Amino acid sequence: MDASELLMHPVRLRIVHALSGGQAMTTIELGERMPDVSKAGLYRHVDRLAEAGVLEVAQERRARGAVERRYRLRREHAAVTADSSTTPEEWRRAFVAAMAALLSEFDAYLDRGAADPIGDLVGFRQHAMWLSPDELEALIADLRAAIMPRLAQSPTPDRRQYLLSPIHFPIS
Repeated sequence: MDASELLMHPVRLRIVHALSGGQAMTTIELGERMPDVSKAGLYRHVDRLAEAGVLEVAQERRARGAVERRYRLRREHAAVTADSSTTPEEWRRAFVAAMAALLSEFDAYLDRGAADPIGDLVGFRQHAMWLSPDELEALIADLRAAIMPRLAQSPTPDRRQYLLSPIHFPIS
């Protein structure tokens, strides 16, 4: 299974999100971040991501007679790529998986007892813009310039992980 198909599952996308800050986590720690996902399902998805090389074992230790593994994301293997041979149905499936993961993450956020959308600066906007192809490319470049340096930031006690999902496509 290629990375595109592997990552077209909302739970696997959420695992990638959880590990995208560069830290290593155990399956138990991932489960604490995703209490709505069954333990068996989470282990199955982590195994599939590890078998595909999207996750790597960062550390192993024996704990109560079992081996506890800390997993780290391999960013270079966690990207969905499309080309001119990607069919409309494949685009549709990828978009649905991304939206399902977004909804799952937002539901999990709201279900936490301490959710504070105003204090956490939660936002979602949609803007319909008229852009030429050159203007769209410039906008994408500007967004990348703003986002890329922040993707390299590591977790610290004063940082929270935020999910940013820029989406753009023509509507006319």
